[in-house]
Amino acid sequence: MFGVITGFVFQYMIARSTTTEEYGVLFNINDVLGYFLILAGIIPFWVLRFAARSEKGAVKTGIVANLAISLTATSVYLVLVPLAVSNMGVQQYAHLYLIAAFQVTEYHLMTVAEACLRSKKPQTLGYGSIIGEISKVLLGYFLIIRLGKPLEGAIISLMANMAVQVIYYLTLLAEDLKERIEWTYIKEWLKGSVANLYNILGNQIASFIFILLFTYGGKDARGYYGAAFVISNVITYSTVLAFALYPKLLAERKSEDVTASLKTVLMFAIPMTAGALTAPDLYLSILGREYTSAWCVLVVLAVDALVITVSTIFGFVLYGFERIDDEAIIPFKKLFKSRMFLSFSLPYIHAVIAIPSAYLVLTMYTRNDAIMSTFSVALINSVTRFFMFLVLYFMVRGMVKVVIPWKNITKYVFASTVMGCLLYWLRTSLLRSETIRVHQILGVTALAGVFYLALLMVIDEHARMLARSAWLEIKARFRAV
Repeated sequence: MFGVITGFVFQYMIARSTTTEEYGVLFNINDVLGYFLILAGIIPFWVLRFAARSEKGAVKTGIVANLAISLTATSVYLVLVPLAVSNMGVQQYAHLYLIAAFQVTEYHLMTVAEACLRSKKPQTLGYGSIIGEISKVLLGYFLIIRLGKPLEGAIISLMANMAVQVIYYLTLLAEDLKERIEWTYIKEWLKGSVANLYNILGNQIASFIFILLFTYGGKDARGYYGAAFVISNVITYSTVLAFALYPKLLAERKSEDVTASLKTVLMFAIPMTAGALTAPDLYLSILGREYTSAWCVLVVLAVDALVITVSTIFGFVLYGFERIDDEAIIPFKKLFKSRMFLSFSLPYIHAVIAIPSAYLVLTMYTRNDAIMSTFSVALINSVTRFFMFLVLYFMVRGMVKVVIPWKNITKYVFASTVMGCLLYWLRTSLLRSETIRVHQILGVTALAGVFYLALLMVIDEHARMLARSAWLEIKARFRAV
């Protein structure tokens, strides 16, 4: 919840200080960076699994390996990014792309450190995020608002955010860093990483759809998509409530944990989706009146975010129940025959469907029409992702019986529908006024949220149990202090 607030504040400062073109350029920088972060998650994927099973030296070995990879990736970025900038016709922003090079190394270190901590102390990632978010917002305010440097300020603030988190995480891992480097692990990880690289390349190929949007839909189109994504992405924050599910399944393999996670995550994801569907123009106006015309994009991305949220949980289940590396050895042939490798192939299927479809629509029907280009890309991407989720769902069903909490989901949908009606009425009242203040939108959202939780407490026992557990935990913490 804290991340949602700080994320909104940060994006609010940027969006209100830039044009839609400049906002689109910032998102494009992230798109380009993604191609140089392809290797960032390969080693951490296996480090998490090894560390969760308490393999000696896994933490230090993983950090050293990812640092070496990061330095190589940064060097390649500095060589190739001027060419990319020239081809995209954004030479006037070249210095921003170069400043962002520092994020390549930072991201590699942060990813592997998070994997190490997630295996044993997942709560510390929340603390690190809070520290980083505070640093980002404070520095962002100084650079973006006070100094009037929105583009440079945004990039530097993000770099500071990651730097603070990396320092904090490495401090927590100080004891593990005293262990020996186990070179045999690297051999096994690299062997298994052929499959990981295959998966990551597929995801990065699929994300090329945003380069197409930037190139053929225009810089404004990428800005509209980015604005809608900022709002819809809040829905996916609910997956943090299932953050410990993956390492817990690796250690204990209890299917009832999956059902419990689905209950908790969907309790928040469903009402957030309902809110975005009910008042998309209202929430986009937070970033600026010019973005409200992209309300239809937010509607599509909100549904897509819900699909991503559920897909993430089922991904945890698939990887958590996979046992090909139980003995700290990764059999190459067994890996390629596993369901894990099959799931790694889904991004390629996604790319084969979505990219040609987007290219055809962008070049023949919506070229230089920012809103229609953005809507078309969002719709194509979302529909394709939904079909990939169905494939993932049936794969998981073949591994383990997951009990879907339909009774609880029905209650969440009912409470969200009633809340949506209230929010729609409040939205209509707000839109009648000549000026809408951000605090009014946030106030209306808070009121709708409180109403939803109050209604849910009345009709859902699981919600009441969570509230009691949270209250007992808070009281226990205060007594300890």
